Amino acid sequence: MPRTKRAKLVSLTKVSKKTREHKNVLLAEVQQNAEKWKYCWLFEVGATRNAHLKTVRKLWKDSARIFFGRGAVMAKALGTTVEEEHRMGLHKLAQQIKGQVGLFFTDSEPQEVIEWFDDFKQADFARTGNRATRTVILPAGPVMRVHSDPPEPFPHNEDPQLRKLGLTTSMKRGVPTLENPHRVCDKGKALTGEQAQLLKLLGEKMVEFKVGLLARWDAASGEVVQVEGGPREIERDGDEVEDEDEEMSE
Repeated sequence: MPRTKRAKLVSLTKVSKKTREHKNVLLAEVQQNAEKWKYCWLFEVGATRNAHLKTVRKLWKDSARIFFGRGAVMAKALGTTVEEEHRMGLHKLAQQIKGQVGLFFTDSEPQEVIEWFDDFKQADFARTGNRATRTVILPAGPVMRVHSDPPEPFPHNEDPQLRKLGLTTSMKRGVPTLENPHRVCDKGKALTGEQAQLLKLLGEKMVEFKVGLLARWDAASGEVVQVEGGPREIERDGDEVEDEDEEMSE
């Protein structure tokens, strides 16, 4: 009799465990960078996506160091009190580390950093719980993929998936077709899982990855300056930090 999947044994030696030693290494890295760079920025991210965060790292790899995730470790590394702070003034930054935020160390002048992050925005697909930024209604006729250029109809083998996501389609000349218009979502309303998945299949991007700069620490003076106009009103969703330790140490 074949063994069921339920009876499958998993060796505990294959399970990764984050140790105190590893956290201490990350803590030391944050402190080393606090000693190396002129400025340390505290930032938050709207519509967190690993791919876009890695793009930021790549573009700044020669002139900055980024840590993201594990806020408790970052705060401890900087020191949350005057007595514990690693360098003068850092406790004022550490006390603001809450939620999914990161540290950006660099020697680049503040105006350059502000202007760069103001310009860096990446459109992406919404997730469950994000609010629709516009109303999407599919017209009667072939169901089209809007992300292709020019738009093209869905192939016949994707019709079952479209039906599963709520579309009432019929096959006409091998193309999934709507007899009547279908309202996918309404502007301002939170998206369900089915709506988010359907919008992704259609190629409709409704969220924007962007970095909101919150505060800046100056190594020379020890002063912490809040960024004018921050924090930005950016929509957050389920953060895609698959391995926080890896995110911190890259």
